[in-house]
This record gives sequence, C-alpha cells and structure tokens, in this order.
Amino acid sequence: MATLNISLPEALHEFIERQVAEGGHGDASEYIHKLLREEQKKKAKEKVEALLLEGMNSGEPIEVNAEYWEKKRRRLTENHLKDSEK
Repeated sequence: MATLNISLPEALHEFIERQVAEGGHGDASEYIHKLLREEQKKKAKEKVEALLLEGMNSGEPIEVNAEYWEKKRRRLTENHLKDSEK
C-alpha cells in the first residue's frame, strides 16, 4: 500500500477528527478511504450514464424495458470498474 502525506488547514483537520469520532471510523485514514471510494463510485456512475446516453443517441432505435436497462447498467458499471482498477 502506498502512503500519501497531505497538509491541511487546521479547520479541515479538526473537521476530519470530528467525523472520525462521530462516524465510528477507526482513524482519519479509514475516513479518507471511505470518501475516496464514494467518489470513485460517483465517477463510475457518471461514466455509465454518459455511455448510456451516447448509446441512446446512436444507431437504430430498439425497444427496451426496465430489465434491459438494469442489465446494461450492471454490465457497463462492471466493465468500467475493471478498467479503472488497471
């Protein structure tokens, strides 16, 4: 695992410490890890949505239903997450 040292203003450091204490995180590192994972998921979802819109605007129209979209989102999300781990 890599180490990253950052400098924070005192107010942000205090905020993180409060979040750790209030949120049941073991330490600041766990809290930051959680925030980063949430941001990764958000970015992956945004990418999937962009790809879905791109797909909707290309090619011949086809009839789709809720099951089709769920499978499509799941497949695109899985592919994107695999690509982002490389």
